[in-house]
Amino acid sequence: MTAFVIDAFAFSRLQERAEGELQVAALARLASETADQAGVVRWSLAGGADKFGHPQLRLVITGQVKLICQRCLIAMPFEIASESELVLAKDEDAADAIEALVNDEEVDVIVGTAAFDVTALVEDEALLALPLAPKHDVCPAQAAVVPVVGGKVSPFSILKNLKQ
Repeated sequence: MTAFVIDAFAFSRLQERAEGELQVAALARLASETADQAGVVRWSLAGGADKFGHPQLRLVITGQVKLICQRCLIAMPFEIASESELVLAKDEDAADAIEALVNDEEVDVIVGTAAFDVTALVEDEALLALPLAPKHDVCPAQAAVVPVVGGKVSPFSILKNLKQ
């Protein structure tokens, strides 16, 4: 994995913007959670300041990966879509103080550095966007039409569907 490193505080102060895309195969932790290593994660990062003047990064990630459905164990596509507001602090103590001041569940406070790895941040956010137990809305096996005999479901058709 090639790292994209920025000075997080300068990036925010100068209100810089960056974007790119990463192959799922290049993100080892994300790839280990997917059914295959296919897919791309697109990201966009913008620097700025929050309403209190703290340096802030706004990260948007999108993409599609394949996850294993926990009902039928068949691969299913999953759309990653995440937007994060990340307020930067110089250290853990400052992060705790900022978090108490901001008091907003939608805003995360993180420790920024002069060598901030954006690639690792994108992978972290993609992992957080994945469901704990992915499931099809309707599994492919359940979507098969079950024949009805005399107003009742035929038990043989249920057995046939279980065999598949």
